[in-house]
Amino acid sequence: MPQHDPRIDAYIAQAAEFARPILEQVRGVVHKACPEVEETLKWGMPSFVYRGRILCGMAAFKQHASFGFWQGANIVGPDGRKGEEAMGQFGRLTRLADLPSKRELGGYVQQAMALIDAGVKRPTTKSAQPKPPLAVPEDLAAALKKNAPARKTFEAFPPSHRREYVEWIVEAKREATRLKRVQQAVEWLAEGKHRNWKYMQR
Repeated sequence: MPQHDPRIDAYIAQAAEFARPILEQVRGVVHKACPEVEETLKWGMPSFVYRGRILCGMAAFKQHASFGFWQGANIVGPDGRKGEEAMGQFGRLTRLADLPSKRELGGYVQQAMALIDAGVKRPTTKSAQPKPPLAVPEDLAAALKKNAPARKTFEAFPPSHRREYVEWIVEAKREATRLKRVQQAVEWLAEGKHRNWKYMQR
């Protein structure tokens, strides 16, 4: 019987409607291909661990979901498949048809397991260029300037955590929504919280 982490149940339940079937299918394929897998949350996102090491992980965002293997370069090639489009190796997932077939995906899971069994480490690619940091929007910068604890947290965050806040704010389609997000971001940052802190509370 698969071991399901209730925090991941909650994560999927809170995801956008389009993302839920994608996350559920990925979860089912991973458990079927790797009965020993354990579920957990890492960096606020659902992750699957095999024999103490990260096997793969998935995430849901406002307009897409993502899925990837920790050793993706050793499994689906050094360039991934659509790694430039989103986290993971499969690009921006917006519907089930964006995923490989269950059989293909299960095969990737088994390859990832074999790499862990063989003690292969995650490859380091010196040539890989990190994403350039996003410019902090003027409205967020101004709000942070007025709140020292929030500014201190934001500046101490790794680039990935800062990017989560910046993308959330700039994705707002209405000015009122953007203003509300800036205010919410400053409030959370003042409390030392990262953008997806809610998923860590389950």
